[in-house]
Amino acid sequence: MLFTRTDLEGVWLIEASPIRDERGSFARTFCIDEMNVRGLEHRFVQHSLSRSTAKHTLRGLHFQRAPHAEVKVVSCLNGAIWDVAIDLRPQSPTYRRWTAAELSADNMRQLYIPKGCAHGFLSLTEDAVVGYLISTRYDPSAAAGLRYDDPALAIDWPAAPAVMSEKDRSWPLLADSGHHA
Repeated sequence: MLFTRTDLEGVWLIEASPIRDERGSFARTFCIDEMNVRGLEHRFVQHSLSRSTAKHTLRGLHFQRAPHAEVKVVSCLNGAIWDVAIDLRPQSPTYRRWTAAELSADNMRQLYIPKGCAHGFLSLTEDAVVGYLISTRYDPSAAAGLRYDDPALAIDWPAAPAVMSEKDRSWPLLADSGHHA
């Protein structure tokens, strides 16, 4: 497994190192020792899947407010997504900045997103299936989000969303939210 720091404090791009032969390939996607040596969360109490059937489906930008903030490890199991993390930690040197990575079934990349960051993605293909390892149980009372098109964030999405939920469309702008992760 290859771990690369992104330009956001605490956000890592994790890449598999597949072993290939005539049968196909085999790769580790999680290793407690690799997580521990970098001081990363390794206890995930919830594993979830989302399926976006249409290309350019947008999900996010989501986070859980403290004390229910969560670490996520996101991977794309089918198709491809453009995955985004936004730093909402006021004490962080990368506060209010974002980073993104293309995750796909082919490239086997994962994005490690620490507590205090919002997360969202845009599907780049039809039938994009996304897997999440999540460190904290979901608490509906702590669920929060921000608008994907917030001018304060200026996220450079690769395409306009074709499909999104009304809830995601109506999250507040950062300036109006008063939310801190």
